[in-house]
Amino acid sequence: MPLPAQLRCYVVEKSSDGIVSSSLTERPTAELPAGEVTVQVQWSSLNYKDALAATGNPGITRKFPHVPGIDAAGVVVESSAPRFPVGTEVIATGRELGVERWGGWAEFVRLPAAWLVRRPAGLTLEEAMTIGTAGFTAAQSVQALIHAGITPERGPIVVTGATGGVGSLAVQILAQLGYEVTAVTGKSDRAEWLKEMGARTVLDREAFLAAPNRPLLAATWAGGVDTVGGTMLSTLLRGVQHRGCVTACGVVGGAELSLTVYPFILRGITLAGIDSAWCPDDRRLEIWEHLATDWKPRHLDAGKTVVSLDQLAPAVEQILKGGLAGRVVIGI
Repeated sequence: MPLPAQLRCYVVEKSSDGIVSSSLTERPTAELPAGEVTVQVQWSSLNYKDALAATGNPGITRKFPHVPGIDAAGVVVESSAPRFPVGTEVIATGRELGVERWGGWAEFVRLPAAWLVRRPAGLTLEEAMTIGTAGFTAAQSVQALIHAGITPERGPIVVTGATGGVGSLAVQILAQLGYEVTAVTGKSDRAEWLKEMGARTVLDREAFLAAPNRPLLAATWAGGVDTVGGTMLSTLLRGVQHRGCVTACGVVGGAELSLTVYPFILRGITLAGIDSAWCPDDRRLEIWEHLATDWKPRHLDAGKTVVSLDQLAPAVEQILKGGLAGRVVIGI
C-alpha cells in the first residue's frame, strides 16, 4: 500500500534555547530514516528508558526531533528484504530503536531487516508488546541464572524492583519454572498482587536495605534479578550463597557499587550484566521462542495497562515518579 504523506507520532523537540517539549503531532512520512523494511506499527510499550527519552534525557536522546519507543510490533508494508515480505507480522526491540533512530511511538517505523524478528506463533502482536523489552530483559536474566547452574533446588531467588516491567515479568517466569521467588518492592500495597504473579515472599524495600553494613551478609539467596542498581544491588550481592549468580540490568537506584570483592573471591558468586539492546541474534531468537512457549507469562493481562498515543504524557510522568506497576502497552 502507498504510505500516507503524514504520520502521527509522539515527538520530542528541543528549542534553540534548550527547552525540551513533547507532543503528539504529525510529521512527513519522508522523514523516516533509511532502512529495508517499513512497518505499520500496531502496538508499542512504555519503558523507563522511553520516559527518559520523552523528557529529552541527554543520556538517551541525542538528536532532535526524536520519536521514542524502544519496542514496536506491526505489519510489514514495504520491504526490500526477502525474509520479510509485505504482510509479515514482526517485532522490533532494542538495538537503537527509540534511541538513535526514531522509535515505535508512531504509526510507521522504517528499520534495517536485521533488527526485526518474525512474530512467534505463540504470541499475538499485543502480547509481544506486553512482554516487550522488559520481558525480553527478564528472560535474558532467567537464562543467565540457568547458564550459571542456578536450579530451583538451590534456593530462593530475589527479584528487586519487582512491581516494574522487568521485575514483574521476571517474577512470573521464574515462578513458572519452579523457582521460589522473593520479591522486593517499595510498594506495600502491591504485595498481594506480586504473590498472584508467583512470588512466594514479598519483602519491604527499606527493610531489605537496612541490612548491616558488613562485607558479607548471611548466605541467603541462590541468586537474584536486580533491576535497580546502586545500594540495592550491593546489598543483594553481599547476601548470595556460594557459587550464586545475580543479574543486573538497571540503574534507577544508582550506577555505583559500594562493596568489597569478598562476595566474589570468598563465595565465588557471579555478577551477570544484561544488555538487551545488542543481544546476539541467535540468543534473541531463542529467547523469543521461549517467551512464546514454555516461558510465556501466564498473567500478562493482570499486569498490563493499555493506553493510546494521546494518553502517553501523563503515563510518562507516572513512570518517572515510580507510580506505575507492571507493563504499559500502547495501542497505535
